[in-house]
Amino acid sequence: MNIEERDEWLAFTDEILAALLADGSDPKATYTIEHHLVGDDFDMLEKAAVDAFKAGFEVTDAEEMELEDGDIVLCFDAVIERPLDREALVADLDNLLQISDKNEILYDGWGTEFIEPNH
Repeated sequence: MNIEERDEWLAFTDEILAALLADGSDPKATYTIEHHLVGDDFDMLEKAAVDAFKAGFEVTDAEEMELEDGDIVLCFDAVIERPLDREALVADLDNLLQISDKNEILYDGWGTEFIEPNH
């Protein structure tokens, strides 16, 4: 695993967590976290999807996506439900970075949605 790349994703994770909480998203809610994985070889992407599934993620069907330069790539999401817990998110990140490296595809970040607190 590329340590510099991992450090960038850790910083990204910290920024997203801080922004969600600063905006008032519910710190006690369970979130749907969507991790994005991208590749240009369907077989490798499929192997990565199987690995992600075995690691406990729900896996979406692969889709084609057109890049700004017109190239076509394949992508899927590895989805998991969890609280906004940095330690758990970093463990997921590390797991998916290893799966990406093993299968020669790219990890392309994660996202979730704002959840209004229930008062």
